Amino acid sequence: MKMLDFIYWQPNEIAFHVGSYGVRWYGLCWLTGLTLGFFLMQWLYKKHKYPDEKFEPLFLYVFIGVLVGARLGHCIFYQPDYFLTSGKHFVEMFLPIKFLDGGGWKFIGYEGLASHGGVVGMLVGLYMYIRKYKMPTWVVLDFMGICSGITATFIRLGNLMNSEIIGKQTDVPWAFIFANVDQAPRHPGQLYESLFYLFTFIVILLIYRKHPEKVGTGFYFGLCLTMIFTFRFLIEYTKEIQEAFEAGLPIDMGQILSIPLIALGVWAMITSKKRIK
Repeated sequence: MKMLDFIYWQPNEIAFHVGSYGVRWYGLCWLTGLTLGFFLMQWLYKKHKYPDEKFEPLFLYVFIGVLVGARLGHCIFYQPDYFLTSGKHFVEMFLPIKFLDGGGWKFIGYEGLASHGGVVGMLVGLYMYIRKYKMPTWVVLDFMGICSGITATFIRLGNLMNSEIIGKQTDVPWAFIFANVDQAPRHPGQLYESLFYLFTFIVILLIYRKHPEKVGTGFYFGLCLTMIFTFRFLIEYTKEIQEAFEAGLPIDMGQILSIPLIALGVWAMITSKKRIK
């Protein structure tokens, strides 16, 4: 097939400028996803009659947990040979800078965020929030299960705008040519994930509208984890490996990290019947 039969993908990573600072599509997608999740979570708190003072601190715990977890997850799971072998590189794990070979540093933002690490960070943040504000654990986790799909949708759209986490070469007619990477038609894995996460969000929201009484059982939390990370495990077969060391593994790092989250999701759903009031 000719190159014109495929989708030529070369977006400008900068959406607009504020003075000399360029606001990237990636950041806007993260912001959009978190904002939609915020308002949906706020709606759930009000619908289930939890006071505003219980809800207001939640966003900070989740935001910091996701950001720190996603960053550390990328550095530790995917690039330990870089970040854990030098004092300067170790500092780069936590600060959005890069030390230059000739001395000095430059601001680069957080280049590299892992979704599995973000989930772990979110759970740690929720644990701290629940302990401090005395919220029912399974209620908060179910609320998060209902909301998370829409946030994940926009995060993967951000990856698409960055032309990162690319798929393997293919000749399917909807293949993308990521011009910033090479001229080979590839699976748009980011788009596959984004569309499935939107589907997951819609399915869970529709089930919730019919069965709000399941909130607090862990069912929605488990369903979200199971759907998202089962798909994540399968879609990895269409992606290029992110780091060279994965080539020697029977399954890649994304699949390895998905397995315990799938198991947690299945367990939460199976045991949810025990928690029905």
